[in-house]
Amino acid sequence: MDTPIDHETVAGLLQDLGMDAAHWSTSLKSLAAANSRYLKDLKLNVSSALGSTNLTRKEAYLLALSVAVNERHSELTEAFERLAMKEGATAEEVGETHACASIMSMNNVFYRFRHYMHDVEYYNKQPAGLRMSVLMNPVMGKGLFELMSLVVSAVNGCERCVTSHEHSVKELGAEEPRIYDAIRLGAVINGLCAAI
Repeated sequence: MDTPIDHETVAGLLQDLGMDAAHWSTSLKSLAAANSRYLKDLKLNVSSALGSTNLTRKEAYLLALSVAVNERHSELTEAFERLAMKEGATAEEVGETHACASIMSMNNVFYRFRHYMHDVEYYNKQPAGLRMSVLMNPVMGKGLFELMSLVVSAVNGCERCVTSHEHSVKELGAEEPRIYDAIRLGAVINGLCAAI
């Protein structure tokens, strides 16, 4: 007996993301063909994370966009750009989100290396020599930019960057529930990138 294909959950997920209903990645096809319970979990997780009461919709979509850019997922990048702009994000904020993901990718590699080599004095005494002027006065505001930097750093697994940005976000007035929801959103979108 053939297993029924779960078209409804996939269609609902794609519709929620504003994506073409014909977009069926290899992973989506495999999950749907197996009528995987994970599909329903994924749809609920995405909806819940994007609907956090500690983030505005615009902030949630920009944070999701930063993860999609970081993971080089072009379809989700385009979808989250559209959703963020629909919620009032400017072209400058969208561009800055791309810049943030790029800078954090660079910094996360560099500072992770320094962290791994903590016993080698030479590496830790050298100036980074990395230009990062966008960090100084971000269009989206320092608080959201730092929160985004924290999310991307968590996705990339840079302990030093995570602790530094978490400290900065708190200094800028964010409380732990907002930080927690942003990290949870980053984790969910990272999982979404693998499945869609």
